[in-house]
Amino acid sequence: MSQPIILYDIPATDPKRKAWSPNTWKARYSLNFKGLPYKTEWVEYPDIESVCTKIGAGPSSTRPDGSPGYTLPVIYDPSTKSVVADSLNIAKYLDKTYPDTPKLLPAGTEAFQSMFLGNVAPAISLPLLKILFHRQCTGLNDPSEKYFRSTREKMFGKKLEDMGGEEEWNKLEPALAKLNGWLSANGPGRDDLLTGDRIIFADIQLASLLIWAKVVCGEDSEDWKRLASLHDGKWKRFLAQFEKYGAVDI
Repeated sequence: MSQPIILYDIPATDPKRKAWSPNTWKARYSLNFKGLPYKTEWVEYPDIESVCTKIGAGPSSTRPDGSPGYTLPVIYDPSTKSVVADSLNIAKYLDKTYPDTPKLLPAGTEAFQSMFLGNVAPAISLPLLKILFHRQCTGLNDPSEKYFRSTREKMFGKKLEDMGGEEEWNKLEPALAKLNGWLSANGPGRDDLLTGDRIIFADIQLASLLIWAKVVCGEDSEDWKRLASLHDGKWKRFLAQFEKYGAVDI
């Protein structure tokens, strides 16, 4: 690789916690896990569509009104002149293009990972996002804060400040308890990763949700302490495995 990959990400205001988005963390962890050189281009929410259009990244979703939706992460790889959107597509691209790096989607795990990404992760992410929405919004730069607030309040039909609370914790905690039980099936000493002994993309998905909560809430917050202490500190230990892959180029 002669030139670094470019990762497009959304900045927070705090330079010490600039990377916060769980979606872009999936791509960031993937790049760091593989040891691939990259640099970050920071993009505010209102500029995502124009930036994606400019670099040739297609829409990654469809809005309720039928119009194309543009989201991050997106990467541009100058070595192959490839633009790739969506964290799972990025993982597949990196595995194929850089086969000598650790695999994110090893052969034989695809069905399991598809099940996890499509069913298990949403049971955690949906209540978690409502718990985090308000604090996440206040940590964004002004253009992104206004965009995020207006679009999410329209989407959910209520103020960000009125979301979250015990109602969402009562959904999040059982989902994590179920996942903890599945991890425990791997046996002692093998219950901190989904396959027991190696990191795969589904682990990165979970780590990205946890780092999102830690960054947005703050390590000393009651909400993070509550999450981190569940199941004898399981999720704090899980996230600690990814500290070596958490570098952020400011």
